Parts: sequence; C-alpha cells; structure tokens
Amino acid sequence: MIEFVLDASGLLAVFNGEAGAERVIELLPVSTISAVNLAEVVAKLQERGMPDDRIRATIESLELKVDPFDDMLAIETGLLRAATRAAGLSIGDRACLALAKQHDVPALTADRAWQKIDFDVRVELVR
Repeated sequence: MIEFVLDASGLLAVFNGEAGAERVIELLPVSTISAVNLAEVVAKLQERGMPDDRIRATIESLELKVDPFDDMLAIETGLLRAATRAAGLSIGDRACLALAKQHDVPALTADRAWQKIDFDVRVELVR
C-alpha cells in the first residue's frame, strides 16, 4: 500500500547522508516515486561523479516502487505551473505533487519552498 510519494530531494538526502535520511529510509517500503523524480536523482548522482554502474546497482538495491509518467500525470503536472510558479517548483517537483494527488497521499520532500504553495496535497518535510 502506498502511503507517501517521495520527491527527489528526499531520496537525495539518503544518498548524501543528510538530515531526514533515516525517515526516508523508514518510509521507503510504503512509498513510491515518479519516474521523473527518479531520473532527477540519477542525474544528480552522475553529476556528483558516481559511476553509472554504481548508480544502477544502488537504485536497484533500494527496491523502489516507481510510478510511470503517463499522459494523465503529464497534464496534471503541467497544470500545476500557475499554482507553484511563485515557490519556484521545478517540473520534477510538480510531477511529485501530481502523483501524490493521484494516490491521495502526502508528498514527502526536503524542500521547504513547498510549504509556500496552496494546493490540495499534503506536504510533509523529511527534516
């Protein structure tokens, strides 16, 4: 059962050993992540110099539930632009919110800017 949708910032907290990592690890079994957010995490790990084979192995070891980014989510993500523009949310951030709305569960993030948005999805900070 899915209880949370994980933002890239939450998963990156795990990889970077940041505050909130323990909470994310604890919630992984009941969380899902958008394929868009997973791509964002992979890109960040590669930018930081992690070898591709290690990225793949590490991601696979987490046994993440990954939701595909389909046309319905693409439309919902795009429609969130106006509501999130002032807070500076990225397309990945909006994809996470759209997926959380679809699952009717909270979005889990490390990004405090999400507290500034007025949207009908509960946002929980990992730290």
